Amino acid sequence: MTDTSVNARRLVTTTLPTEHGAFQMLGYDGADGLGHVALVMGDLAAGMDDLPPLVRVHSECLTGDALGSRRCDCGEQLDAALAEIAREGRGAVVYVRGHEGRGIGLLAKLNAYALQDAGLDTVDANLELGYPADARDYADAADILRDLGAPRVRLLSSNPDKSRRLAELGIEIVSRQPLPVPDRPENLTYLTTKRERMGHDTLSSPDVWSELLAGRMPPTAPAGSDAVLLDRYGPLVDREEVAIAQLAQSIDGFIAARSGDAEFVSGTEDRTHLHRLRALMDAVVVGVGTVVADDPRLTVRAVPGDSPTRAVLDPTGRSPRRSAVLADGAAPTLWLVGERADVPDDVPAHVTVLRLPAGEDGFAPQQVLEVLRQHGLRRVLVEGGGRIVSSFLEAGVLDRLYLTTAPLLIGDGVPGIRFAGTDRLSGALRAPARRFVLGEDVCTELDLAAARQS
Repeated sequence: MTDTSVNARRLVTTTLPTEHGAFQMLGYDGADGLGHVALVMGDLAAGMDDLPPLVRVHSECLTGDALGSRRCDCGEQLDAALAEIAREGRGAVVYVRGHEGRGIGLLAKLNAYALQDAGLDTVDANLELGYPADARDYADAADILRDLGAPRVRLLSSNPDKSRRLAELGIEIVSRQPLPVPDRPENLTYLTTKRERMGHDTLSSPDVWSELLAGRMPPTAPAGSDAVLLDRYGPLVDREEVAIAQLAQSIDGFIAARSGDAEFVSGTEDRTHLHRLRALMDAVVVGVGTVVADDPRLTVRAVPGDSPTRAVLDPTGRSPRRSAVLADGAAPTLWLVGERADVPDDVPAHVTVLRLPAGEDGFAPQQVLEVLRQHGLRRVLVEGGGRIVSSFLEAGVLDRLYLTTAPLLIGDGVPGIRFAGTDRLSGALRAPARRFVLGEDVCTELDLAAARQS
């Protein structure tokens, strides 16, 4: 159970110019009168739609931070954290007093140094003196983060135990990101002990996009673009079965002009986002109207990754035989047609024809998902067009919807999201939402699965 009592209270706010830029410097009580400080840049409480801020919870280390000791990497970690936060323009260093020597105090730490000089490592030296290997407490740090409006953070740390203990205190660790501080001959034994006996990460971290493509959540992520990938697409990876949809439309709700021209509603960054969604899915679903109007390839080209199986919903079998999905062989294609649809016998080898019963409105969305799952395709992206996405949305089978709005007004054209709706706003579909800025476009992600559970 999370302790909601407050031990650290803000007492003073000032500014601190540094070689990395100007930080707000906030003073807090705590640590038996020693006090703590937080160095803050930017607005940490800018909203749930923003990428969580970079945060370093830094344990006081006089020898490393002030005296430049190379027996540890503390001073370099502190400097690297300030530099990384300044580079991103938003984040905080919470400098926790009373953590000297992993919480045993300055003089005890010097005695531990003497034992290390005699051959003990840092863990055994603390234990020999009758102290725990790590006696630090993070309750004050958690209080400070909540006061700063940062209950969700990207933690700058190689220490998984620090992440776990902050999480136990109610701080959501979205990712844990090591700082690129090099090993030195003087601290190699110290760092090796942290990695081998205390579970700290090595400096190298896996490529985040490669890990996501492999269906794994990376334990760490470097700051910057990889952290954005982890935050944006990580929620899709930890589910074996998921149905999502993506659609781009103008701010007045159209996906194409009256003529059907849709090249291009949204910009390059949104199309890259779409290709990432394709790469993470087993199958991509489109209606025959999209095939006729746009002749899409539905492959992954803008990012590394394999192309998903293409599923074309075509009750009457009217897809052009020369369309990319039926002719190019760039990815397997499931051609879902009605029971009486006329299709040729000599379809290309990459095309599998599946016959399904169709109603007046085409195939039932739940039926489509069941057929795809029978073929081992459990992670599904519904890509278009507007009628197909709307039908899956109205059927209540989507877990997430990514709806990108582009800054253009079409006036009249092919509509985007449309469904029966409700007579009163109190009955409107509402879901937890996040927003991503993609160049000039804005993508809104609706967590429909969470809405169904609430």
